[in-house]
Amino acid sequence: MDIQFTEEQELLRSSVQRLLRDQYDFEARRKIVADEQGFSRRQWGAFAELGLLAAPLAEDAGGLGGGPLSTMIIAHEFGRHLVVEPFVETVVLAGGLIERLGDAAQKQGFIPEIVEGKKIWALAWTEKGGRFDLADVTTTARREGDDYVLTGGKTAVVAAPWADYLIVSARTSGNRRDRGGVSLFVVDRRAAGVDLRSFKTIDSRRAAEISLRNVRGQLLGKEGEGAAALEACRDRVIGALCAEAVGAMGELNSATLEYSKTRKQFGTTIGSFQVLQHRMVDMFIAHQEALSLMQHLNLSISGGEAGLSRLASGAKSKIGYAAKFVADQAVQLHGGMGMTDELNVGHYFKRISSINIQFGDPAFHVLRYARLGVAA
Repeated sequence: MDIQFTEEQELLRSSVQRLLRDQYDFEARRKIVADEQGFSRRQWGAFAELGLLAAPLAEDAGGLGGGPLSTMIIAHEFGRHLVVEPFVETVVLAGGLIERLGDAAQKQGFIPEIVEGKKIWALAWTEKGGRFDLADVTTTARREGDDYVLTGGKTAVVAAPWADYLIVSARTSGNRRDRGGVSLFVVDRRAAGVDLRSFKTIDSRRAAEISLRNVRGQLLGKEGEGAAALEACRDRVIGALCAEAVGAMGELNSATLEYSKTRKQFGTTIGSFQVLQHRMVDMFIAHQEALSLMQHLNLSISGGEAGLSRLASGAKSKIGYAAKFVADQAVQLHGGMGMTDELNVGHYFKRISSINIQFGDPAFHVLRYARLGVAA
């Protein structure tokens, strides 16, 4: 599959490419992640000024109406440059949930600050022992006046140390793992009772373990329907994560090809060895297959096609395994220097490893794909 982009989409892609080429090369990225804050607010502001934070969101919600294809274009280029700023967490996850679940006041209050780059969001849904089950929730929420009071804990919440607001899943009824009874809440990250233990992730981002003690939050969407909303959100965000992984795969292939033309062994370049040529051809094929599947998935998301969840799981598993293969081969063909901090190859490897476990690893999605096929 080869998507024929519209004039507006081509303009978006070229604008993102130009911005990242000029401002976000590998050395600039290394300085950003080495900073105490771990990301660049100046760069986040540049993304907002270019319209990247508004591009995927619907026009009636304050965005530019680009939808999933705009998300795909941006995430693909971000993957190529290892962008650490929380585009997926703030725009795709939080912005998408507010756009679909929020009331008029919430949309008017929150989305403009997202698209203008003034506020950063994170989604807190993972809990210890829950693996990838969106309904495995022990955090509780009880009604108190117009608000709810939340108590519990969340684990490995990506971008939480940078966030101004959190969207937190909590149980308003039912037992642990019951699909019904899970609700979503907006929580001020600096509210009383919110404690964070921040840490640096393997891919140089920031995440946190979160403790909630009698924290006030406002309901997002209908009570008890949070798990269904998260499932639909997971399918959409998989499209963005797959695009980012494919972008990283393309850069690994290019870097490996260039290296094979200059690195000499036994008096000749390693690119002349037939066995290594075969491995690089396999890497190229894996990337092209992943690219086609990624485009098919995002077109299906854009069109709201039936069977989307099964397609999303199929893509997440297939692209996850393909990305791991390309990353493994790139590191091996670069030798020991492939995992050094000075070379970008190891950083792509780590980012791909992180993407592979977000919202379900490839093995989880193989099983989900099979289960959804039986259900159909």
